[in-house]
Amino acid sequence: MIVAAGTAWYAARAGGILAYLLLTASVAAGLLLSGRVRLERWPRFALEDVHGYLGFLAGTFIVIHGGSLLLDHVVPFSLSQLLVPGTAGYRPLDVAFGVVAAELLAALAVTNHYRKRISHGLWRRLHMLNLAVWGLALVHGLTAGTDANTTWALTLYAGSAWLVLALLFHRISRHWSPVRSTERRTQWQ
Repeated sequence: MIVAAGTAWYAARAGGILAYLLLTASVAAGLLLSGRVRLERWPRFALEDVHGYLGFLAGTFIVIHGGSLLLDHVVPFSLSQLLVPGTAGYRPLDVAFGVVAAELLAALAVTNHYRKRISHGLWRRLHMLNLAVWGLALVHGLTAGTDANTTWALTLYAGSAWLVLALLFHRISRHWSPVRSTERRTQWQ
C-alpha cells in the first residue's frame, strides 16, 4: 500500500499530539477524582466515565501514532523498533521514552480490566503509575517530536505540565496535614 507523500507523517504527528492531550485530560480527571473534588454539574460517576473514556481514546491515538509511523517512508520504523525501547534509528533514547510510556499504559489497561480481581490498594498504587506514563509521554514529545521547538507546541506542553502539576500539588496538599505541636508526643513522654 502506497501512502501519499507526507500523509503518514502528518497522521503520526497528529496522532501523537492528540494522544498526549487525551492522556493529559485523563490524568487531570483522575487527579480530580482522587482528590475528591466536587464539581457542581458533574456527578462523580460521570467524571469516572469521562476519565476512563479519555484513557481509552489516548490509547487509540497512540496506536494511530505508531501505525502511522510504520507507514511512513521518510523516517522508517519497523514494528520491533516501536516495541523494543532504544532500537529506533531515529533518536533512540527519545523514542524509547514513548515506547516505554505506551507499553506501561497498555500494562495499566490490563490491570484496569482485572480491577475487581486485585486488591484495591494494589490497583490504586499501580494506577498512580499513570503519572509516570504522562511524564514519559511529555519527555517523548519534547525530545522526539518534530514540532517540539515551535511556539504552539511549547505552549501546549507547558500548559499541560502546569495543569497536571497544579492538580498533583492540590491532591498531595489536600491529603497531607502537618503535625501540630500538641500531637508530637512520643511514647517516652
